[in-house]
Amino acid sequence: MATNPKRTSIRSIRSTPQTPSTRTTNNSAVLASLRATQLVANTPSSTSNATSKSVLPAELINMILEHLGVRDLFAFARTARRMQEMVFDDTRWVQRLKSMGVWDEGEARRRAEDGLKRGAGAPVGKALPGGRRSMTLFDAGAEERKKSAEGDAKGKGSSDAGFDRPKLVSGAVAPSGVAAKDPMAALKVMARVRSIRGFARQEFGKVYGALAPFYFDIARSQSHSDPVLFRTYREPEQQAQMLSQLRRFVKADYSQGWDLREQKLENIMGIFENAVLREFEQGMNSGDAEGRMKRYATVLVILNGGSSGIDMFIQNNPVMLHKDELGHPSECIRTAFDGHINLAPSETFFSQLAARMNEQIEIIDKVFPQTIDVLSPFLERIADEVVSEYITTLFDEAHEQNIESYLKAVPGLFQQALRFAISLKPSKATKTEFKDFSKGIISKTFEQHIDLYLHEELDFFNKKSLREVESWEQRLQEQEASQESFFYSNVSRQAAKQDFLSSFRKMVMMPINATSTLVTGGGTKKTILTNSSSATPNRSSTPVPFELSGTTISQPQDAPTSELAAKAAVMNSRLEGIKSLFSIEVALDLVHAAKTSLERIATFVALGGQSGEEAREQCEAIFVSLLQLLGTRHIKTGFDKAVNHLAVYNPREIGPHGTTDGVQPLVTFLELVNVGDLIQQMVDVFYVQELVMPKLSDADDFVAPAVKEKKRFEQMLDERVAAGLNKGIDVLMDEVEYICATTQQPSDFNPLPGPDGQVVMMDIGPSETATQVVDVVRNHVNMLVGSTDKNVLDVFNQEVGVRLFTVLCKHLKRQRISVDGAIRLISDTNHYHAYIRSMKNKTLTEYFNAMRELSQIYLISPNDAKEIGTILADSDRYRGIFTAEEVYQFAERRADWFVVKKDVEKAMYGMGCVMM
Repeated sequence: MATNPKRTSIRSIRSTPQTPSTRTTNNSAVLASLRATQLVANTPSSTSNATSKSVLPAELINMILEHLGVRDLFAFARTARRMQEMVFDDTRWVQRLKSMGVWDEGEARRRAEDGLKRGAGAPVGKALPGGRRSMTLFDAGAEERKKSAEGDAKGKGSSDAGFDRPKLVSGAVAPSGVAAKDPMAALKVMARVRSIRGFARQEFGKVYGALAPFYFDIARSQSHSDPVLFRTYREPEQQAQMLSQLRRFVKADYSQGWDLREQKLENIMGIFENAVLREFEQGMNSGDAEGRMKRYATVLVILNGGSSGIDMFIQNNPVMLHKDELGHPSECIRTAFDGHINLAPSETFFSQLAARMNEQIEIIDKVFPQTIDVLSPFLERIADEVVSEYITTLFDEAHEQNIESYLKAVPGLFQQALRFAISLKPSKATKTEFKDFSKGIISKTFEQHIDLYLHEELDFFNKKSLREVESWEQRLQEQEASQESFFYSNVSRQAAKQDFLSSFRKMVMMPINATSTLVTGGGTKKTILTNSSSATPNRSSTPVPFELSGTTISQPQDAPTSELAAKAAVMNSRLEGIKSLFSIEVALDLVHAAKTSLERIATFVALGGQSGEEAREQCEAIFVSLLQLLGTRHIKTGFDKAVNHLAVYNPREIGPHGTTDGVQPLVTFLELVNVGDLIQQMVDVFYVQELVMPKLSDADDFVAPAVKEKKRFEQMLDERVAAGLNKGIDVLMDEVEYICATTQQPSDFNPLPGPDGQVVMMDIGPSETATQVVDVVRNHVNMLVGSTDKNVLDVFNQEVGVRLFTVLCKHLKRQRISVDGAIRLISDTNHYHAYIRSMKNKTLTEYFNAMRELSQIYLISPNDAKEIGTILADSDRYRGIFTAEEVYQFAERRADWFVVKKDVEKAMYGMGCVMM
């Protein structure tokens, strides 16, 4: 029990008379000056001299008064008027009323303000030096004298007015004053105390007169049956009311021995409380809720707030005593398959618990007063000793047996527990926000399990996703190894060495006959190696391995018999399998696993506070882990393999040619790019729906882990696509070179004369080579539209155009062009120029404008050789794309060059153009 600092016992105050001391000659004594000191007070006199008398400081006297009993205070007040003023000081009695908790400073202030407002008449003025008057609303001294006069008139003018002396009856203290007149009024004496400034002594006197006799009687009692209180009041409610007032009254006892008196009162109250608790317990055992339980619960509430009665009600409650009947947590695991949890038994547990709790809530409303909240501590005990024990046992068993079952059990039981909290009915004494309170109490029982659960959830997701990716990679490797083993099954290494030259000639010199493409129904492509009777396995439109898609690998009927043919078949199979190096199905599995984990973790975000914030951060960690596994481990690895496969592509060994379907390796790579784009869109949708909308992540917070990792994922994807496209351009240009080398006929630009010596041009449109080149390039560029970022697409188009220009220039330098064939050449350059212009790239258009101008030099007749030289020497004609030396090299490809060479060079020299 806290001790009032003013209640320290002062057993004695010694006062030694001070006498003047004679100074010693040497003044060596350290305390000489202190011994010579006197406490004096000067009194004015008619003479010039002042008389002195020894006194104590007012502060010291006031401190002594703080430790005197009430009777001693009034005895002290009778000694002198100054002493009476100090004893009657209103602040002294206000302090005692405050210690008992019956003084309301707000009420006192309001009463004082109301009194000032009701004051009437002119203010009383007190003369001051200089003729001025002090304006006050009342004269405090006059009011005090008026009160004293009224007291004398009534015969109560003694210094202890307001306090009745206790009377001794038969050796005991008999109640007097208020208690003697009306014992029932004494039960509510504290409730009637008014907070009026200037009247605190009178108000305290009323309390003292009513309670002091009982208080001091209990202090002198030898046993619990001696106090007169229990003979004056027979009803337990009255006894509890008086004991409760005495417990507050003892706080105003500052005199010596207060601690012993307080201990005696506490012992009596303890005995009384135990007796009431026994009656309350008997009422619980007999089920007499509205009888004995209600009566003695009320007594306990009056006595000390009813905390002991609440504890007994909770401790002996049937819900606490028979909690084993609600169910055992092992039933949830015993009746479930591996990796799952059966939450039906736990649902039954919470349903039965809620039903019994609601029954007890009805009893609480019948037993306890509406001013006492019993349900809140009851629910806290239920959460700590019933719910917590059940879920802890279940979580421990599930964690030991199967982690996946544990991860499903924690959020599942948390949701059931929240439903249990919501289903509870509030009692009459609970606050309006009881549902939030009950949810908070139940949530606290799960906080101790949150850290372990969040750690296990992230670890489980990482391991499961990694196994998924590794399984995919292993199946790809097994499939590749199986195909390679089949392709080499019939190859005799010794025979291959002996027949290497013939095989090489067959594959390189006749590439058109080496392979062909058949398009089957539904758009499925099957590439058949005609010279070796081998074929690559069928591919479904979905880029997944056959083992994962549920189909069977269709092996060729006959394996290649030569090593070179086997290598070609293996490479063709790898290139065709580029589009399945990573899969939408794997991405869907990882996203689904992440979604499942997020939904479970997000359940605990509603907890709020530190646990809720940790759950929200773990949701972001799951998303970050998803992007790392899906991006770095799966997609990036697939793109790197695709780039490596494209790097070894040789159109003269592998792939279908002469078709408008495009370069098969590049087509499959672009399909891979489309798959990557779909996965990226899938990630975007997943992020918005699963993290942003539930407010688990802020998309505008650029330092958030989820936002930063998402940007890294997108950047990685753009870099891998750019690297693949760069290698794809090499493959595309190799295919263009192959088309130019294999389809461009010598007679296209240098037609042979007919029987009559004249050249007959049956078709003046673009050649088949130009048509195929434009179709192949256009098809591959169009494949990127819509699946690639516009900036990346612009860079890709520009690079394709520049590289195409280079390939076509190189191809043009290998041709022999006659005047008659120049028409076909001009048609080809116009065809190239029209396609490049459709790209709407000004730089590329300038290149092909120069090429179109260059093709004009082949149309000039040999008779105008000097004009050819003039055109070659005109550097401004080609706008810096071609130098004079490069134009000269192109001019050398004229079929009649040796006829016009001399005149051309002479014309160029004449214009100051010197060729090295």
